[in-house]
Amino acid sequence: MSFDPHMSKKPDPRSQVKTVDVEIKTQSSFFGKLRAYFFTGLVITAPIAITIWATFWFVTLFDARVKAFLPDIYNPDTYLPIKIPGFGLIFALIGITLIGFLAANLVGRTLIGLWDKILNRTPVVRSIYKGSKQIFETLFAQKGASFRYVCMVEWPRKGAWSLAFVSREVDGGHVGLEPGRLMYAVYVSTTPNPTSGYLFFVDQEDVKILDMSVEDGLKLVISMGLVFPDRPLDEEDEVNAAEVAVKPEVKLPAKKPRVASKKKPARSAD
Repeated sequence: MSFDPHMSKKPDPRSQVKTVDVEIKTQSSFFGKLRAYFFTGLVITAPIAITIWATFWFVTLFDARVKAFLPDIYNPDTYLPIKIPGFGLIFALIGITLIGFLAANLVGRTLIGLWDKILNRTPVVRSIYKGSKQIFETLFAQKGASFRYVCMVEWPRKGAWSLAFVSREVDGGHVGLEPGRLMYAVYVSTTPNPTSGYLFFVDQEDVKILDMSVEDGLKLVISMGLVFPDRPLDEEDEVNAAEVAVKPEVKLPAKKPRVASKKKPARSAD
């Protein structure tokens, strides 16, 4: 029986530990890469899927509501083997445009004025009608009636700064404060839903205007602080924001209280 010198050597336990460590590290890095690839694909596909779903829901909503009122001759679903999505939305856009065209005429303005009087005298409906009408007039009808600047205000306590949006310049006398007091109407939105929030009237010296567009500010709010602006403002917007940041005092016409003039009685001639 021959003697094998390799059989007499005991295996080194340290070499086994090293081998196991290398295998674990390789395995964790492999699954780590898969995890990174998955989240990268999720970031790319999720916004696309949400956009497609929202668009499809919006189109089908109009199709279900508008197509029911269309005559059969104008409804392509009655004589085509397939349903055409978006046909109801097209008719809705045409109808809204025609209503706007009729409202620009004298007859249309008269009918709309009569309709406003009827709704404004209805007890429960008038509050909903007035509120929704003011919102849509502000968003679509009035020029420049949108957020002007992105700013920072100390809220909800001193030392804690919140991102906010300047709606407009306000005189203190307009909101029941001292006439001539220069203030901003500031909107602090909640995260991640920017449609709910709080409205404040703040002194202009307590507001810090940021070199940021309103779109980037909304992105920052919706993303809960994860998406910061990746591009600077346009040259014109940057100059306007810099001027407001340096000189926040905007001269507003102060409403002076009217003092009734007291006429002195005429002296009677002796």
